Parts: sequence; structure tokens; C-alpha cells
Amino acid sequence: MKINIDGFVLSVIAVIGIAYIFPQWGVPGSKIPIDTISTIGVSLIFFFYGLKLSPEKLNSGIKNWKLHLLVQASTFVIFPLLVLLFRPLVQNQEQEIIWLAFFFLAALPSTVSSSVVMVSIAKGNIPAAIFNASISGIIGVLVTPLWMGLFVQNAQSDFDFTDIYTKLIVQIILPVIVGFLLQRFLGEMAQRYGKQLTLFDKSIILLIIYKSFAESFAGNVFSSVSILDIVLLLFAVVILFYTVFLLTGFLALKMRFDLEDRITAQFCGTKKSLVHGTVFSKILFSNMASIGIILLPLMLFHATQLLIISVVASKMSRNASID
Repeated sequence: MKINIDGFVLSVIAVIGIAYIFPQWGVPGSKIPIDTISTIGVSLIFFFYGLKLSPEKLNSGIKNWKLHLLVQASTFVIFPLLVLLFRPLVQNQEQEIIWLAFFFLAALPSTVSSSVVMVSIAKGNIPAAIFNASISGIIGVLVTPLWMGLFVQNAQSDFDFTDIYTKLIVQIILPVIVGFLLQRFLGEMAQRYGKQLTLFDKSIILLIIYKSFAESFAGNVFSSVSILDIVLLLFAVVILFYTVFLLTGFLALKMRFDLEDRITAQFCGTKKSLVHGTVFSKILFSNMASIGIILLPLMLFHATQLLIISVVASKMSRNASID
């Protein structure tokens, strides 16, 4: 079976390599205004996100409340609680940062585009996938900082909910609302230029990733991280993914979902958004030197979820065709 490696994953790896070789462009005092560019870019990402929110498609998927409840519970409750179980095992500051990185991953909302695409390939409930993936990002703006606020204050003394929510409202909520209000006028154009907007989104995310890792490399944060550590992190990420995937599938069976809804529950409830993760990290951990490490499990999870779900979706699609 041929496995296609996602081009964006390769781009992330390349950007990390550039950050390692040329960290000087992303550190404070650089002549390149990466912070300003990324801040404006983030607002535009969520403005375009609002433009692409179709009221009709959201309304068609809103009625299946049991499915929505399971997906959002998996995303914002099951994931964090699983990682929270390992909190007592933390023994030192290095382990604290790694655990915090996994908890940040667990508290993030679901991704939109890949969730809907994979549900479509696997013959799942597409309107429900669109609704859940879309609403997840909005819920995440409120819930993710609340989860992180329970623990980030120990690692970052200037963690301020008022400042964080102000930034989230200005950079994310307001652009989404403006985009949604203009959807009837510009929504068709946003759909027409969807590929170009996706390229813009990914470019801004790559820019934020570069800056995060450039600062970490410049501060020698990764000096204590070995290849074995990366392998162990990848193993932990795979275990976390499969645990939630199987648990969500089990709960969907217990709730007597049909096959389409089970597919949607498992695919949407196990995804985590790299877009939201990089944006939130920029706001939540702006003064932490170890922000590169904070993003590491998320990027490993992103690559893992794309690989595993694409294989599972293709298999389900073939089985559906045979039936």
C-alpha cells in the first residue's frame, strides 16, 4: 500500500531545519518583523475562516446533538483527562515542560479541513463533521485557555487571563464574526479561492513555527532533547491517539450510533488543530523560552493523525464500495 507523505508535514520539518541553521531571523531584535506579520496573518486566517462558515451547512448538521456532545467531549474532556492522569508522575522541571506540552495538545480544538475531508473519504456524516469541526474552534477559544490556566501559571508567572482573552477576542473572535457577517457577500469568493487561502494559512503557521523554534534554538532549549526522547514522544503521541480513537468508537457503539455517525465521532473527536495550536501558543506562551518544546508533541501528533486517519479512511472507503 502506497503511503503519501503530507506536503505540509515536510514543510514543517524544513522550517524547523531553517530555524536551526538561521535562528537569528526569529529572535527578539531581528530586523524582520515576524511578530507583526504573524499577528496580522492570524487575524486574516480567522477572518477567512468566518467567510467560509456556511450557515446552511451548519444548520443541516446541528440537529444530531448526541453526536456533537460526544465529539466535543472527546476533544475537550476525554483528551485532557487522559493526559491529566500522568500529572503525578512529573518529577522535575524538564518533565513538567514535556507534560505541559502534551496537556496543551490535549486541550486544543479539532482541525476543520482534514476532519471533513477524511470523513468524506470514509463515507461518514459530512454535515455533522462540518458542524463539529467548525464549532470546535470557537469552543476552543474559550475552553483551551481555561484548561491551560490551571497549570501554566506555575511555569509562567505573568499568565493573565484578562490579557489572554483580550488577545483572543481581538485576533480570533472578532475576525471570525466579521467574516461570518460578510459571508453572504464574500463567501462565494472565499470558496472560489479556497486553495490560495489554504496556502496563506499554512504560510502564516510556518512563520509562527519558525519563530518559536528559532527562539528555542537560540536559547539552547533543545540541548537536553535526544533522538531517543523524540522517539519516545512519538510513541506517546501514537498511544494517546489510539486510546482516544478506540474509546470514542466504543462510546459511539454504546450510544447506538449508525456507521456514518461513528465514523464522524472517531474522526472529528481525535483530531487536534495545528493552526489553533500555533496561534494559541503565540498568545499563551509568548514569554516562555521553551515554546519550541511546547509545540513538539503537537507537530508529531499532527503528522501521526494525518497518516493514521488517511489509511483508516481509505480502508473504510474500500469496504463501503465492496458492500
